[in-house]
Amino acid sequence: MEQTRNAQKLCLSDLTLPKLTDYIQSIGQPAFRAKQIFKWLHQKQVTDFSAMTDQPKNLIARLEQDCTIAAPVIRRRQQSKDGTVKYLLQLADGNCIETVLMRYHYGNTVCVSTQVGCAMGCRFCASTQAGRVRDLTPGEIASEIYTARKDTGERVSHVVLMGIGEPLHNFDNVMDFLELISCPEGINIGMRNISLSTCGLVPGIEKLARRHLQLTLSVSLHAPNNQVRSSMMPVNDAFPLEKLIPACRSYQKETGRRISFEYSMVKGVNDSPRMARELADLIRGMGAHVNLIPINPVDGSPYSATDEANVRRFQKMLEDLGVNATVRRRLGTDISAACGQLRREDAGQQKKQPDQSGERTNAQ
Repeated sequence: MEQTRNAQKLCLSDLTLPKLTDYIQSIGQPAFRAKQIFKWLHQKQVTDFSAMTDQPKNLIARLEQDCTIAAPVIRRRQQSKDGTVKYLLQLADGNCIETVLMRYHYGNTVCVSTQVGCAMGCRFCASTQAGRVRDLTPGEIASEIYTARKDTGERVSHVVLMGIGEPLHNFDNVMDFLELISCPEGINIGMRNISLSTCGLVPGIEKLARRHLQLTLSVSLHAPNNQVRSSMMPVNDAFPLEKLIPACRSYQKETGRRISFEYSMVKGVNDSPRMARELADLIRGMGAHVNLIPINPVDGSPYSATDEANVRRFQKMLEDLGVNATVRRRLGTDISAACGQLRREDAGQQKKQPDQSGERTNAQ
């Protein structure tokens, strides 16, 4: 019953500052109240309207009656030896998503999910095995960052949209989320500190290009030819390399921003010297960066990771062919690191133990 009531309310933390201003004025309040409330939501990150101490009581009462704030609950928390923290967050409707805080020398990065589940069907990914349930709202995505900040007490300087879901499949909500977190009245994370990952939805890439955002676009490539890529990623049937690569080149020309290609190394599938040569030919002249990713094991997947020595050989070959390539640092390998894995494990546990759905565990 409580979830039904909340669903009928307006989630105030979903609204960008201009939209919040419109709403506040529509209920007879002066526009300056919107900026004050926005700061409470996105700078101070309160989850209770009564904490907004500079707002009049009649406005607080109205907001409590008609509105809500995205405030997920930490259902499970795992911390790796390397400091990476992975959260299973439960949303107001009971659905769960994953969020990861990663610690680097330059600061903390939070990897956010943009959907509950994923419809893309990539065969090496745990996120997509149960399909897409729904899109996340802008405030729900932002609340992933806020939850990690509150839990650790540490500042977040970078954000990557590489968690559960395809960001460009939830385009409008993701664009509003980016506006929320980059707003000076909020946590003010600069676009150059944000990376958005896509499996290659060409129409979304074209729409994003027209926005001229200064973020980093990361394209999940994973194979240099259609035969191998389609076997790994069904999206390639709709948007094969003949469409994807020109869209990427056009994106770079339109925005002036270099694209990063993600390339998950799969043993015996895409890790041969021939594949390295095909990859170099495919992206020649783009000045693009290739991020080689040793895949994490996923139960039920037919794929296994390339050994580290072969990853380094592949990297060296790309560099010799004039391609800038790095190997992604592996974080959280001891805490169900593969995206979607913690959520799937929890779902399996709940089927066995439905009476423990509200329990929070800490795996250090």
